[in-house]
Amino acid sequence: MAIKPAPGEQYTVRRQVFKFFGAAFHVYDKDNQIIGYCKQKAFKLKEDIRLFTSDAMTNELIILKARSIIDFGSTYDITLPDGSTLGSLRRKGLKSTLVRDEWMMFDDEGTQIAIIREKGAIASILRRVHEIFSLIMPQQYEIVRTSDSVTVAELRQHFNPFIFRLGVKIMEEDEHLDDLTLLGTACLIAAIEGRQS
Repeated sequence: MAIKPAPGEQYTVRRQVFKFFGAAFHVYDKDNQIIGYCKQKAFKLKEDIRLFTSDAMTNELIILKARSIIDFGSTYDITLPDGSTLGSLRRKGLKSTLVRDEWMMFDDEGTQIAIIREKGAIASILRRVHEIFSLIMPQQYEIVRTSDSVTVAELRQHFNPFIFRLGVKIMEEDEHLDDLTLLGTACLIAAIEGRQS
């Protein structure tokens, strides 16, 4: 099934249909071509999400792995297949559960470089009250650089009652937030959101 990205979106992350154990997503570029395959390992005590160049899973691009078993405010390390660290993502546990999703993004030295937050405080609360609001008001996130409060990228869930689809719009280039890191972030949020919905 062809995926048509929304105007201005460079990538689309779409849940694989009929995947019963773990989560799996195809990643499309702006020309509707599949450029990646993201797989969440099933039955792992620690969250383990991997992004490959294709569903053959022979060429691994990036790994996102939780540091702890309990995911309430977990930190996820972002690494390359050779083990080198790109950075990490930490979820604000209580706030993300009760009010709206919020994540802190750190570089490879542990310095916070951005914040990822769900847009629309009222809409986010309503989505937690009843799942019908998630259908009529899909989630949107902004990735805001810490140093100057500039929004460098946006993630937007598209309205579709049957298939989870998340668009990635990169608005400003940043040396710490390359496309691979942003795609890994989108896959992690897609996996977490998919488990909650």
